[in-house]
Amino acid sequence: MATEFKRFTMADVPTTALPNTTNANSDLYQAGANTDTVIIGLLLTNKLGASIVADVLIESQHADYGESVYLVKGAQIPVGSALEVISGKVVVSNTTSSASNGDIVQVRCDTASALDVTLSVLENTP
Repeated sequence: MATEFKRFTMADVPTTALPNTTNANSDLYQAGANTDTVIIGLLLTNKLGASIVADVLIESQHADYGESVYLVKGAQIPVGSALEVISGKVVVSNTTSSASNGDIVQVRCDTASALDVTLSVLENTP
């Protein structure tokens, strides 16, 4: 099994309500086929001159492995601040050979062009 550290970013997070099942504009990360991923860091950064509100959701793609859950909902991020959402470790996975069955990390902000997100993961692949 191979392991690899990776970083994913999203600038100008959309305002689309979560879970967003109509398009992929809220998707920050999706676990690949036969991949278990450990989220080791998730940083939300306010780049606006006013307070903003953010949501982060793990959208489960496979009914046998859990439900969609929020990591944070309605989190206030003050001017010039960042919020570290994950202080421990969270697993997102895909135990199937289909890439479309992997858990998805989605993000949302109440204000357009106000939030940047950085996600650090450790992927375990076959």
